[in-house]
Amino acid sequence: MDTNNAIELKNICKRFGDVFANKNITLEVRKGEILSLLGENGSGKTTLMNMLSGIYFPDDGQIFIDGKEVSITSPKDAYELGIGMIHQHFKLIETFTAAENIILGLPGKEVIQMNAVVEKINELIKKYGFELDPTKKIYDMSVSEKQTVEIIKMLYRGANILILDEPTAVLTPQETDRLFDVLRNMRNDGKAIIIITHKLHEVLSLSDRVAVLRKGEYIGTVLTKEATELSLTEMMVGEKVSLNIGRKPPVNVHKKLSIKNLTCVDKAGVTTLKNVSFEANAGEILGIAGIAGSGQKELLEAVAGLQNIQEGSIVFHDDKGDIELVGKTSTEIRNIGVALSFVPEDRLGMGLVGNMDLADNVMLRSYMDGKGIAVNRKKPRQKTEKIVDELKVVTPSISTPIRRLSGGNVQKVLVGREISNAPAVLMTAYAVRGLDINTSYIIYNLINEQKEKGVAVIYVGEDLDVLLELADRILVLCGGSVSGIVDARTTTKEQIGLMMTKHSTEVM
Repeated sequence: MDTNNAIELKNICKRFGDVFANKNITLEVRKGEILSLLGENGSGKTTLMNMLSGIYFPDDGQIFIDGKEVSITSPKDAYELGIGMIHQHFKLIETFTAAENIILGLPGKEVIQMNAVVEKINELIKKYGFELDPTKKIYDMSVSEKQTVEIIKMLYRGANILILDEPTAVLTPQETDRLFDVLRNMRNDGKAIIIITHKLHEVLSLSDRVAVLRKGEYIGTVLTKEATELSLTEMMVGEKVSLNIGRKPPVNVHKKLSIKNLTCVDKAGVTTLKNVSFEANAGEILGIAGIAGSGQKELLEAVAGLQNIQEGSIVFHDDKGDIELVGKTSTEIRNIGVALSFVPEDRLGMGLVGNMDLADNVMLRSYMDGKGIAVNRKKPRQKTEKIVDELKVVTPSISTPIRRLSGGNVQKVLVGREISNAPAVLMTAYAVRGLDINTSYIIYNLINEQKEKGVAVIYVGEDLDVLLELADRILVLCGGSVSGIVDARTTTKEQIGLMMTKHSTEVM
């Protein structure tokens, strides 16, 4: 075995029933490199990494760590082999400090010398260039700080191989730059780092090599310096594709929604939105940017009639007149003829029902349209067939439970259902989160088509590069307040990043 390789996988196979999630995967990860792992949704990336981190066990094949064949049957085995995986959803105890979370679960003496623990953590912070206070409580931390705790937790345990799943999903551009500097320092120290991400511009700026999976099989590994976004996408998809969002200038723009001084308070009495005011126009895409938890979710739910509104006004403008939405439930909004569609962040919680099939999930939006007690299933089934055909939804049939579909196909069904209802206002929350680039561009095209049809689109996104290419205007939220509204064609990613972390008065 090559001693320069931290990991070697040979003919790795993993089946779930009759379906191969991974089939004869053979690849290597070198010491002192950052390897990006790319593939469409359902290509087997997460399954492969879960076998390295001890969550799954391969059905066939061999795993070599530092040149020695190993058997990884649990996360404990992975830890002992120096493998650490940082997931998108952090596993931290909010009331503990960073240092307490980092050592949690480690064997040791009954009395822990926390001063020595903090000193060791500070050595790691200084060595790799982290920014963290080890004595700070988790509940006082930003998303970036929490992620830092997770990474240091792995380093503290002696990890030489780190796997990061979508590490920049909810970071500002400035936080992303800091993370990349840290990862480069770790690479230079000899660590082997695997990044799973769908952001190709980050792949090209950070990684040394890129490995591509397609439909559970290994396609190949290329040097990043020899790759482009288009070449990598074609490797993932297996055919030529177009990576052009194709934003057109807004036409026949006019007010569709007016939000004034909107204030919302959650069940715990915490103010989630404070005096939010803006307008959403027909024939335009209004992007919403902000770090996680800045009020994006509450804003869309307030418009949809799903939030407790303490103060403010939400007016829907129609040819027949103006309609005040505050005080009305989602059902009442629908019944008075306001054509509003909402793609929520929680796909299988708020958006769809996992145990119901595709057709029944589509019918959730129209089952009350029938007369009497009988439910008309014919039209929803026809609509479902159209969604599956036009959006290329991969499913055995429209009678398949939605939970059996990959994340990308679930999202296609949800977006397709909402668009099929001919909305006047379309709101989407993280419509492409976790989706591969090909599926993402299908969603972007659908959203652009709605804009061109005169729909007022409100698009909440976390990828600022996409927001700058897709939206016409961008509203930035910071701590539940509007810190600015800018022209997406003239602003920069750095300006938006600063607005996401502090208040400003930039309004156009």
